[in-house]
Amino acid sequence: MAAVAAIYPFIKAMDAELLAISTDSVYSHVVFKETSPSLKHVTYPMLSDRNHGISKAYRVLDSSTGASYRASFFINPGQIIKAKLVYAAEVGRNIPEHLRILQGFHHAEQTGQDVPANWVPGQPGISQDPSKIGTI
Repeated sequence: MAAVAAIYPFIKAMDAELLAISTDSVYSHVVFKETSPSLKHVTYPMLSDRNHGISKAYRVLDSSTGASYRASFFINPGQIIKAKLVYAAEVGRNIPEHLRILQGFHHAEQTGQDVPANWVPGQPGISQDPSKIGTI
C-alpha cells in the first residue's frame, strides 16, 4: 500500500481515483494505518468489504479464507472495466506497470492511438483503424 501511496499524486494528476478495498473492517484499517509506519503516508480512501459484496461482484473472493485476492481494476468513467489484474497471495503487485496501464489509457484517450506491447510514455502509439489490422 505504501508503494501505491507513492504514485497516488500521479494518479490524481491524470484525473483518476484510487480506492483500496479489503474484507477487513474499518476498525482494522484504522489500526493498521496507525501502527504501520509505511501506511502513515496513505491518503487514498480505504474501504471495507466486510459483507463480501464487492469481492463477490468482481469475482475476487477466496471463499476458503473469506479474503479477497490481490486484484486491481481499471474502471473508466463509463463504469467499464478496462483492465483487471489478479495476483496470487505470494506475489506483490507491479506498481510501475499499474501506472503504465493508466498512462496508456490516458494516452489513448488524448491521441486516439492504442499503445503497443512494452509501450512507455513518450513513445508513439499505434492506429486504432481496423482497416490496418494485419498491415502494420
